[in-house]
This record gives sequence, structure tokens and C-alpha cells, in this order.
Amino acid sequence: MSNIIQLLPDHVANQIAAGEVVQRPASVVKELMENSIDAGATSVKLILKDAGKTLIQVIDNGKGMSPTDAALSFERHATSKISHAKDLFNLNTKGFRGEALASIAAIAQVKLKTKQETQELGTYIKIEGSKITTQEPVSFGKGTSIAVKNLFYNIPARRNFLKSDTIETRHIVDEFQRIALAHPDITFLLHHNNNEIYHLKESNLRKRIVNIFGTKMNEKLVPISEQTDIVSVKGFIAKPAFAKKKRGEQFFFVNNRFIKSSYLNHAVVNAFEGLLDHGAHPSYFLYLEVPTDSIDINIHPTKTEIKFDNEKALYAILRATVKHSLGQYSIAPVLDFDRDANLDTPYAYNRKEVTKTPPIAVDPSFNPFKISETKSSTSGNSFTPRTSTPKNNSYQHSFTKEQGSWEALYSSVASETQQEQLFTSEKENNTSKSFQIQKKYILSSIKSGVVLIHQSQAHQRILYENFLENITVKEASSQQLLFPVSISFSPSDIETICSIKADLESAGFLFKEIGKDNLSIEGIPTSITESQISLILEQLLDDIKMEVPDASFSHFDVMAKSFAKSLAIKTGVPLTTREQDNLVNNLFSCKEPTVSPFGKPTFKTLTLQEIDGIFNR
Repeated sequence: MSNIIQLLPDHVANQIAAGEVVQRPASVVKELMENSIDAGATSVKLILKDAGKTLIQVIDNGKGMSPTDAALSFERHATSKISHAKDLFNLNTKGFRGEALASIAAIAQVKLKTKQETQELGTYIKIEGSKITTQEPVSFGKGTSIAVKNLFYNIPARRNFLKSDTIETRHIVDEFQRIALAHPDITFLLHHNNNEIYHLKESNLRKRIVNIFGTKMNEKLVPISEQTDIVSVKGFIAKPAFAKKKRGEQFFFVNNRFIKSSYLNHAVVNAFEGLLDHGAHPSYFLYLEVPTDSIDINIHPTKTEIKFDNEKALYAILRATVKHSLGQYSIAPVLDFDRDANLDTPYAYNRKEVTKTPPIAVDPSFNPFKISETKSSTSGNSFTPRTSTPKNNSYQHSFTKEQGSWEALYSSVASETQQEQLFTSEKENNTSKSFQIQKKYILSSIKSGVVLIHQSQAHQRILYENFLENITVKEASSQQLLFPVSISFSPSDIETICSIKADLESAGFLFKEIGKDNLSIEGIPTSITESQISLILEQLLDDIKMEVPDASFSHFDVMAKSFAKSLAIKTGVPLTTREQDNLVNNLFSCKEPTVSPFGKPTFKTLTLQEIDGIFNR
């Protein structure tokens, strides 16, 4: 029997490894920027074209490579970070697998320029499909420049799986932010299609967070710090009032490496217990320093998952530290919720003695039990009730004959009561076909039985079709604001808004000015109010970040879904009978009333036979 096992060619093996390491342009950005940091760079510049599909270039001022190292760096499992297996449990660098450059070179056209400080000339290398086509000396400054062009050019099927430029750019910006947050002592620049998105100068951690997420972030941050033998924790948490519906601004860093950990996230959320609304998620930027031999980061190709030796201890320390910070900075509420701060004793008067006793006025002649004896109008032992007549009775003077007697007041109340009873009787006679259940569902009667409607999901369907029709079919109407509204966003969010500006204007938004970290709006669609602008735009950005699938209407469909989700009636909102009837009628006037814009059912019909079957078992 012939042998059937064979060694794969190098170019096939490299492409298989590339499928594990390079999932999208953001993966290339992560690997190249981490290499720059490992090289000791103090300035890293990232240049993109077409969301990294055409060009990803990283330029740094690190220590560079010799000609031999430059060529060897593209070989599989070639690395300067480790030499023995035991080194895997004592890592102080970002990259160590030696697969990144080899995998990237297998699926892209790569140009490398590098030079060490002691060399007179640098090295230029050009690679296509894992093969070095050019290697020659070149005049270059200290550091390294690596340009990755036409990603997946030799694997068209992989390229077809990439998302739109907006979504791929969002992933790249996420990786850029994570690396920039981990190293506030390094200068970072990001250019996309010749536009500067970020220019982050060397700074402290708080300034770095503010520079990335906008000036509005500064007021949200609460510092956190704790030092133990097991772990050192520092960073910032956001105040509960600024919690979001999406898990956006949540960052864990272990030894300056971004990680994802649902276990540690649960510890932080647990510390916020009782301070967050239902469904809200806190924002945090937490940096953990642990001994390198107590963690294993070699369990996932992206190196974003880590195994800890003592997870339970870390959980307890992190939860207690966040709780302590919330209490230390008076974020947690006090027991007396109705306390008036104006009545608190000033600190200067805390131990001050009373100099003058306040006077107390007493009427010694007042007797609430004193009664007046009324002479009998008839002779004999007839009984006359006695009434209490305290002095200075204000009630006797408040209702005079001119103002109205007690009898007149009683007759007025009786008349109002009769009117109310009459109105209630009329309401009861006005039978309604709709009833609200638990402020969440609407039960409506139909000929064949009853229909149970989810009020929020049904309203989403109604709003979605209305918005979509206004955006795509009708000419969008816009209402001018009396004063322009200014809203702060992070530079990356501003970049996303600029990419869909034309679509937003088609929906009825009018922009007066778009700055680097804020925008000014002077017109909005007639179907929304001024107070809903920020909510709608934040929801739209979240949907784009979460990769809401693009439909045939491109961003129009995403926008209509986001608007509907933001403005729909929420669970817990009471509805009048008229509002319930309008919701039912509008729902069944939709083209597709059975499901919400997100594929969830809007109603369930119960026939009389099904109802009878419940009670006739």
C-alpha cells in the first residue's frame, strides 16, 4: 500500500498559517505595530488606503534590522523574542511566535526598508507570495518602514469575505486604540486616505484616553489604584451615570497587552451592582501588572486571551478595588436619598458651641380640651351636643358667608363626584378592543380569537418602514433648529460619520460644521426631536461597529434600523387606549408586519380553538 501522508509545500503552509494569523487588515495592523513597539520605537505612524485593502504601512523609529535579520524575519518561526520553550512563560514582548511576517508575505506584496543606527546604509526588500524578488542597499533613516499592499491579492476568495470599508476601518481603529492606550509614552499617528484621524503625542494615561475618545470623556473618569502582592491595578472607571447600552469602552490590559476576559469583566460589573440601569454596561480602562510566570498568553493566535494561575484572587481584588474607588469618590449613593445638602452642618461649625438658645413662645392660656357650654333653648333635661371652641380658630374665619359656607363646599365636592362617576360610567361603556399587559404587550381582540403584540418590536417595524420610505422614496424633510446643536465624538467616530454624511443628509440631517472631535447640527429630520439627536447618532455608530449586515439599501437600511431601535417605545412605557389602537392599526398597515427589522416576531395569534384547548384538557 502506497504512502498517503506528505509534507505541504512552504507556500501552502504559509497560506494556512495566514488564515489563522491574518483574518482581516486589522490583524496586519496589530502585528506590525506590535513589532514596532518591541523594537523600542518612540514614534509609530500608520498609513492606510481603502481600509487597508490597498495599503497598510507602518513607519517607526525603532532599532531597525541588519540585512541578514531583515531577510530572515520573513521565514516561518523565525524570531528574536524566544530561544527555549521555557521562555514562553516569561514573556516581556508583544510578538514571539515568528509567524506574523511570514504569513503576511504569503498573501500580500510587501516592501521593507530598515536600518540600524550603526549602519551607513539600510536594507530594501521586496516580497511577493513569500518569495524575495529584490534585496538591495538603500538610503534610509533609523528604524523600519514596512508596506503591505493588495492584501489577499493571490487568494481572491479570502478577499471577498472582507466587509465594507467602513467596517474594516472600524476594526483597524479598534486595534490602533488598544495599542495606543497600552503605551501612552509613545507617539502614534494614523492617516487614512490622506486624512489624519489621530495624532497622539506622548502623554499620561488620562490625557491619552481623552485624546482618543474626546474631551467629554474627561468628566466621566474616576481613578482607580491598588497594589498587592498578586496584582497591581491602576486605571480609570467611568461614572455609572455615563454607562452605555453597548459594551464599547471596556479595556483590560495585562502587562501592557490588551486582553478579553468575561471573567474579569464580571468582577467589574459586580462592583457596580445597584448603580446601573437594567441593560447598561460600565466603561473602564484597567491596567493589571502580574508576574510574567503566573500567566500563559500562548493559548490563542491573536494573543487576546490569557490564562491566570489565580483567577479567583484576581476577581476578588478587582471587585473590591472598583468598589473602593466608587465609594472613595462618592459615586455610590448614600442611604438617605432625599437628603438636602443645604441642611448639612458646615465643616467650620462642626465643633462650634451654641452661643444663644433660640426662644420658644408658648400660649399658657391655650387648652385644646376646653369646651363651651351652650344654654338649652328648651326647658327640661334636653341634651345639647358640645363643640370644641379653641381660641383663635382660623377655620372659623376662613369660610365666611361671602367666601362660601361648609355646606356650599360640600355641595361642590358632591357635584364633582357625580360628574366623575358619570365620566367613569361613560369610560366603562366605551368598550376597547385593546388591553396593555405588564406595560410590555398589547392584547387585542379579533374575530377568530386574540392577538398578542410586543409593543416595542411592533413599533420598531412601524418606524423602520416609515424611515426607509422617507429616506429612499420620498424627499426627506428637515426642520431647522433655532440654535445649532454641538455634539462631541471621538475622532474615529467623526471619521465614520463623515463616511456616511451624504446618507445622513438624505435622511434629513443638516451639518453646519464637522470638527476633529465634534460636529454641529443645524437641521434634523421632522420625525425626531432635538433631545434625540445624540441618542440616534450613538446608536447608529454602535450598529456600524457591531457589523449590522448591509442590505440592498447599504447605509440607508442600517440608518433606518438604528433610528427605529432608538425611537421605538420601550418595555415599561404605559400606553393609553388610543395609543394602543393606533399601534395595532399601524402595525397591520406595514408591508411586513410579522417581524421586527431585526427578525424578531412582533405578534402571536391565539385562535378560539387554541384558547378552548387550554381549558378543555
